[in-house]
Amino acid sequence: MNTSRPFWEQPESRRLEFKETFPKGDQLARTVVAFANGAGGKIVFGVKNEPRQIVGIQEDRLFALEERISSLIFDRCAPIIIPEIYIQAVEGKNLLVIEIFPGSQKPYYLKSKGKHKGAYIRVGSSNRLVSHEMLEALERQRKKISFDAMPAYDVSRDGLDLERFKKDYLKATGRKLQKNHLKNMGLFIYEQEQLWPTNAAILLSDSPARKRLFPYAKVECARFKGTDTKVFIDQTTIEGPIHAAVEPCLAFIKKNITLSSEIGEIYREDRWEYPLEAIREAITNAIIHRDYAILGSDIKVAIFDDMLEITSPGLLPDTLPLEELGTGRSEIRNRILAPIFKDLKLIEAWGTGIQRMRIEVANYPEIELVLQEAGHAFQVQLRKKETVGIKIAHPRPKTGDMPRTSTGQVPDKYRTSIKLAPDMLRLLDFCKEERSVKDMMAFLGLRHRETFLKNYLYPLMKNEFVMMTIPDKPKSPKQKYMITTKGHEKLRKSLQKI
Repeated sequence: MNTSRPFWEQPESRRLEFKETFPKGDQLARTVVAFANGAGGKIVFGVKNEPRQIVGIQEDRLFALEERISSLIFDRCAPIIIPEIYIQAVEGKNLLVIEIFPGSQKPYYLKSKGKHKGAYIRVGSSNRLVSHEMLEALERQRKKISFDAMPAYDVSRDGLDLERFKKDYLKATGRKLQKNHLKNMGLFIYEQEQLWPTNAAILLSDSPARKRLFPYAKVECARFKGTDTKVFIDQTTIEGPIHAAVEPCLAFIKKNITLSSEIGEIYREDRWEYPLEAIREAITNAIIHRDYAILGSDIKVAIFDDMLEITSPGLLPDTLPLEELGTGRSEIRNRILAPIFKDLKLIEAWGTGIQRMRIEVANYPEIELVLQEAGHAFQVQLRKKETVGIKIAHPRPKTGDMPRTSTGQVPDKYRTSIKLAPDMLRLLDFCKEERSVKDMMAFLGLRHRETFLKNYLYPLMKNEFVMMTIPDKPKSPKQKYMITTKGHEKLRKSLQKI
C-alpha cells in the first residue's frame, strides 16, 4: 500500500477497501477472506468511495458496529481470523478501521460455502473466487512448499533430458553434476522408494514433459508498430529450458531497438535505445520469479514506439509490498530454481536486481522505470519520457496480457484531436485521483452520459491524457479513469499559458 498519503486519501486497492455503511450479504466476509488469503489489508467504515467523501460513523454507533463486524467475521469465516479494529479520527469525524493480517492457515473461506466454493483472493480492488490452481497454491503457502519443489509423479526419472542443463552448469561453475548432486539441489525427490523429478527439473529440461506439463513456460516476444498491439513488425516464441531463455530474449530486443553512436574526444560510444543491463535484470527476474503454477499465461516481452514492457504471470509475494521493491529485501517464490540461477550467474545477489535496474536507468534520463502489478501479473516498463520536439504517447493502462492503449476502447467515430478548453483542464485536474464516469459527470454538472462521453471522456482517452484503471474489462462496474503522465504534462503546459 502506498504510504506517501494517509490511507483515507488513497484509491481502493489490493490492500484497501472503503465502506460507507454495513454491506449486505457476504460482501464484507468475502473481503476479509480475500485479505487473509493475500497480503492483508484494511476495510475502512465511514468513507464514501465514489466520489471520495469522509462521512464518518456516529459515536453512539461505533461500538455496536465493531461488535457486529467481529461477530460476522467469527461466524462466517474459517479458519478463525482475528482482526485488529480501531477508531481513526479524520476531519473531525470517526472512522472504524478493520485491519486483516496475512493468514498462516490458508486457505480462508466462507463457512457457508466451504473451502472449494467459498475461498476468495484479492485482485486489484475486487474479490475473486479462487480457481482450483490457486486453491492448491494457498495450500502450499500454508505448508511453506514452493511449487517448483513439488514432485511430478507422472514423469519418470529416466524420461527426463537434463543434458543441456548439465552442460550449461558445468560451463558456468566448473562442476560436473551427478545424480546425487541433482537430488541435493532439489531437482529429484525420493518418495515411495523411487526418485521423482520435481517441477523445477522439468522446467530446466529439454523433455517432451516440459511442453506437456508447462505449455506456457515460454516467452512471447513482439515488436509492434506504434503504441498499441494492432500491427506486428516482428515476433518470436522462445521455448526450451527456462534458464536458457535470457540470451535469446536479449537478442530479439537488440534486433528491434536502435543503436546510436556518439563521437567523443577520443573514441566513439555506442548507446542502445534502452539500457540493456536493466533489461537483462528484468527478463531474468520475470523468469525466476514468475508463478509457474499459473498454466494459462506466459511471459511477454513487448516493444512499442514509446515503451518496452515485460510481463510475468503472478503477483508479488504477499509479504513483499510494491513500495519495498529495490530496498534490498528479497522474497523467493521458486526456492529450488533460485539457487540454481545464482550458480549459473544469472542472479548476482539476492534482493539487488531492482536496485541495479534503477542504477542503469539513471544513466538514461529520457527513460523512466515503472514497476506495477497488472491483473494477476507483474510488469516492468521502460517508458520514454516526453522530450523537446518529441511527443510520445504514454503511459499505457495496466494489463495482465499484451498491453493495449486506452484508445483501443474508444469507438472510431469519437476519435478526434482536441484543444483543451478550460472545463477539460478542470476535468484533467480532477482525474489526478481515480474517478468514475458518474464522478466526472457530477463534477462538470452534466446529466447526459452520451454527451459526456462524446465531448469529454473519449477525446481525452484518444489523446491518451486519461486512461482506464481496468483496461481489460472496459465495461466493469468498478471501472474508473485517471490522468496519465502525458495528461499531467499537458495540464502543466496549459496552465503555464493561462
